[in-house]
Amino acid sequence: MTPPLLSASDPSSVERLGERIADIAAGIHAATYQLLVLLYEFDERKGWNNGFLSCAHWLSWRTSINPGAAREKVRVARALPQLPLLSGALQRGEISYAKVRALTRIATPATEERLLTVAYHGTAAQVERLVRAWRRCDRLEDERKQLHRSVTSYVDEDGMVILRARLTPEQGAVVQKALEAASDHLYRESRQASPADNLLEEVSAAQRRADALALIAESALNADLDSGSAGDRYQIVLRVEADATDGLAHPPVVELADGPVSVSAETARRLSCDASVLEAGRRMRTIPARLRRSLTTRDGHCTFPGCEARRCDAHHVVHWADGGPTVLDNLVLLCRRHHTLVHDGDIGIEWSESGETIFRRPGGRKIERVPPLAWSGVCAAPESVGGRSLRRWDGTPFNVGYAIDVLHPRANPAHG
Repeated sequence: MTPPLLSASDPSSVERLGERIADIAAGIHAATYQLLVLLYEFDERKGWNNGFLSCAHWLSWRTSINPGAAREKVRVARALPQLPLLSGALQRGEISYAKVRALTRIATPATEERLLTVAYHGTAAQVERLVRAWRRCDRLEDERKQLHRSVTSYVDEDGMVILRARLTPEQGAVVQKALEAASDHLYRESRQASPADNLLEEVSAAQRRADALALIAESALNADLDSGSAGDRYQIVLRVEADATDGLAHPPVVELADGPVSVSAETARRLSCDASVLEAGRRMRTIPARLRRSLTTRDGHCTFPGCEARRCDAHHVVHWADGGPTVLDNLVLLCRRHHTLVHDGDIGIEWSESGETIFRRPGGRKIERVPPLAWSGVCAAPESVGGRSLRRWDGTPFNVGYAIDVLHPRANPAHG
């Protein structure tokens, strides 16, 4: 039970009030740690993967926080399992979430002990200054690497092409991953070859990587990148042929602009939601440009709860193949992901009596646009908070340059 406040004339009452505030703040830090632990588990188990783009997208929708703040919480939740010292300090309420949020941008298992000392002795503003300076040092190193990246090629005397590449760590990781994937693909193909083919000499790992590099290049050259507008990405041709003997219609053939593709009926309906239709030699726009502009002005972005994607398709709530008219009152904007979910049956969509769109999960449960925030009181801070939030700064001016020289591994090789 909350103790009564003492008389304002009693100086100790104000001090006790301040201590209560500090205790509650420490409890909030500890409770935030528990939230991050649960969020990490929820993310790992893909609890958000029921129509939402990401865990941050779900968190923003479910808890009514800013999308940027949601992304930061998910990022910190993913970082903490690799940083046990920072995690423990936050769990005990010894450092604030603000400090942990900043330090997880730069901390590694090798540096977190030194950085935790800064968190204990510095203010949140000083920790932020240190992190910004730390990241500037990292960027300078990254810029140096960027300047030295290169790829050269020349033809050898025997006609072979010699390639030499010097890539940044990020570029190198992508190229290595692509080579591994292509090599695995070629290896599986070789294992599935005919017995006669298996009599051929086995290729070495280096030879397979050469073949994999060529396969990557061929795949890139053959790729048809999506360069069209959101309203005219696909050209759909539905061809129905009649049998010459029995007159029965064969199943329709669906063709994309780059050739025939076998797709399901629901996929064909999704593609044709927002595309052009060829009918008896006449080209008819399913959604005229003027109507598309009105739809974009009305919806602004994807209408799925919590989604703010602006590159969208126009979706017929009652599909035009089922008699749904191409009018503003029967159209909504959906991003490509949610458009696919609606047509595949994972998400249902309907109109409410007030004219608003309602999204439902497969079981029929409504996806609220703004879920209620119901606090039952059971999520109070734990009683056994190890200690209140500490800040041991003694007022000495903060020399961020000196701190970087002492703490950063590149500035101090002893900490490498």
